[in-house]
Amino acid sequence: MQFEWPALFLLLPLPLAVYFLLPALKTSAAALYMPGLNSQLFASHSASPAKASRTHMLLMSIIWISLICAAAKPVRLGDVIELPASGRDLLLAVDISGSMEYADMVYQGQRVSRIAAVKAVLNEFLQKRQGDRVGLILYGSGAYIQAPLTFDLVTVQQLLSEAEIGFAGDGTAIGDAIGLSIKRLANNPADSRVVILLTDGQNSAGVVNPLEAAKVAKSENVKVYTVGVGHPRSHRYPIDEVSLQKIAAITDGQYFRARNLSELQAIYDTIDEMETLEQEPEKFRPQQSLFHWPLALMLITLLLLLLDKQLNFSERIKGGRS
Repeated sequence: MQFEWPALFLLLPLPLAVYFLLPALKTSAAALYMPGLNSQLFASHSASPAKASRTHMLLMSIIWISLICAAAKPVRLGDVIELPASGRDLLLAVDISGSMEYADMVYQGQRVSRIAAVKAVLNEFLQKRQGDRVGLILYGSGAYIQAPLTFDLVTVQQLLSEAEIGFAGDGTAIGDAIGLSIKRLANNPADSRVVILLTDGQNSAGVVNPLEAAKVAKSENVKVYTVGVGHPRSHRYPIDEVSLQKIAAITDGQYFRARNLSELQAIYDTIDEMETLEQEPEKFRPQQSLFHWPLALMLITLLLLLLDKQLNFSERIKGGRS
């Protein structure tokens, strides 16, 4: 067992510091007078027997120590677990600019938007990525890391499903997306750096030129697989296929044209056939939170303190009447 915030134990002497440093608070002997009752009935606690004072002090000490223990976040650590790591590091760079809302794709017999089609196929793709570490970049007018490389594919799926058009602006910063991908893959094994970049348009935003970014990716051993999403007869949002083909060629990747969901699925099937590489396994220790135990002790002790005070109060009332 260990505490995640052990520094909080420095607060344990705080009540003593308050007791000795602050002036003693004086209260009147009789705060309330009631006819027929002893005038000392509601006197200050200093009139209580010494034994009761020691009991109250003990209970209040337990309450304070239990509260600090709970706030310090005690956890029980399990045995070290190694996650399998025979695969590649894959970064998904997904275009969420305004044009991805255009509905020219067909899914399960219905016309759906491009982003909806991409999400549907990517969801299936992620389910097959056991052993790979996958990260997610969303880009529009700028590029943003949504999930770093991780084996937690469920979280990546969740973050992708929650992505909405316009989150990153209406432009298409392809160069920035590639640049950010290179940065996120810089410390990974040179033979396992793969970027899958999906877009339905042409570079119209950002500060990095896509072809220059591709040259840097080549020097960093990053392969970029580019995917043009959209129907070929769509003139409203044309795809810059020439640039996407050049980016793929420069980085030793491939360019795919996804005119429908079948072609989009075939792209991921091709990537599934890529040779996997052995990587250093990722290790972690499961944690079980234990804060509720000291918190429960504090609450029980507090109830005992209140009950004790209530009993003393009742006895004093009886004594006053007698």
